[in-house]
Amino acid sequence: MAITKLDQMFEVLKSKTKKRLVAAYANDAHTIEAVGEAVDKGIIDGILVGDEETMRKVCGQLGIDPGKFRLVHEPNEAKAAVAAVKLVNSGEGDLLMKGLVSTDKYMKAILNKEEGLMDPGAVLSHVTVIENPLYHKLLIVGDVAIIPLPEFKQKVAILNYLVNTAKALGLEKPKVAVITASEQVLAGMPSCVDAALLSKMADRGQITGAYVDGPLALDAAIDKESAEIKKLTGPVAGDADCLLFPNIEAGNVFYKTNTKLAGAELGAFVAGARVPCVLSSRGDSAQTKLYSIALAALIAK
Repeated sequence: MAITKLDQMFEVLKSKTKKRLVAAYANDAHTIEAVGEAVDKGIIDGILVGDEETMRKVCGQLGIDPGKFRLVHEPNEAKAAVAAVKLVNSGEGDLLMKGLVSTDKYMKAILNKEEGLMDPGAVLSHVTVIENPLYHKLLIVGDVAIIPLPEFKQKVAILNYLVNTAKALGLEKPKVAVITASEQVLAGMPSCVDAALLSKMADRGQITGAYVDGPLALDAAIDKESAEIKKLTGPVAGDADCLLFPNIEAGNVFYKTNTKLAGAELGAFVAGARVPCVLSSRGDSAQTKLYSIALAALIAK
């Protein structure tokens, strides 16, 4: 059965093998609270890398027993990220999480050519699962945070990450809308051409496991009435599970409009590394981080 609400992930994870999470520079309350709750729910074992004294102090302030975690002392922010990645590479972790470390230091540790988490030729991309109270199911979207203007090869990779995430959420054949500003194939708008090519590749079996349609404007992708008015047919129109955005501006604006104006909740992770990597903002709530942990645990092998 497909997961239609983010909190349904917890019940599904209880029947799966528990994953091991490594949190990089886990010196902040939101990270420790989220990892602690995930441990309490029985979905992960937690390893916290950071300044041990600070982490114990935060645990005390939150009323959390630090004994439920494995604490690894590394007080330097950048070195804590490197140490967390090393733990994953040594087989001691199944997923990585960003704590109080800055995004650039976190990503640098992941992307390090010699000691990072990237295989040659891999494409790193951000996948977000959004629960919007005005939409009838979850929306899996990308890329909203990493690739500014994806090339065609990167769009293929992003599309496959969206599909893999949708399948982990229980969707047998996800419906992917390739978003542009128009349903017309306009030669002067490269995103329309890319969308048409992706759609045709799916028709020809070069992209498998999903229905893919594009170019589609956002209204035609997620609103049945708009799709009918525009005389668009097919399984994707008006009922998309996944949205592939043409650039980071479009994706990021959609992401923030959902959270700030529509009361949406979300979980997110970075795909393309050897393990799922949670990349939440330092200002994200503990609830958002908890959903992101659960999502990454669903994806982790």
